[in-house]
Amino acid sequence: MLHSPAELTPPPETLAHSHARAVHWLATATAMAAVVALAGLLQPAAGTPAAAAAAGSGPAAADGPRAAAPDAAAVTYPLDCKGAPQTVTATAEGDLDGDGRPETVAAVRCDAGSGTPPHALYVLTRDPAEGARPRVVATLLEAAQRQTATDLTVRDGEVTATLLGYSSPEVPRYSPDVKKLAKWRWTGGKFRQELTDSAAMRV
Repeated sequence: MLHSPAELTPPPETLAHSHARAVHWLATATAMAAVVALAGLLQPAAGTPAAAAAAGSGPAAADGPRAAAPDAAAVTYPLDCKGAPQTVTATAEGDLDGDGRPETVAAVRCDAGSGTPPHALYVLTRDPAEGARPRVVATLLEAAQRQTATDLTVRDGEVTATLLGYSSPEVPRYSPDVKKLAKWRWTGGKFRQELTDSAAMRV
């Protein structure tokens, strides 16, 4: 799915999966009319996606090996390069939606061989099921915006990047003259973009 950078709507609740929440109460009555109520958390069956989700978020997960972030080189991106290859120039990793599993942010552009092709920024996730491949779940920056992304980082659930662009169509594409600092954060079920400077800065 592709969305505008300012408002992106990946799958609800988290980027990768939803948590199983089910509490079942069992009650039995004795012949003497004494009632005993038993409360317990009903766990999903082992091997199911819900079980994997619960296992990935429980206390045991904190003691086990850390989940690997999606491999940016294993994805085909929704970027039309007119037959030219796609190139991943930078990646940053971190848990963006608070589900305990890291996502990968990839800066991708066409390998045109000359000039400075614009970047697109994509968020990648991978489902907890064994053998699941990484996939694109959000687009933070469209290549059509004609900007170059540098200094890509993920920290405390926030994506930041320096965006280099052009003040007018007359500016050569190989010489961007405008710089903006941008950040994206997962809020209310979507990524929201903010510019950290009130005005663009000349490069």
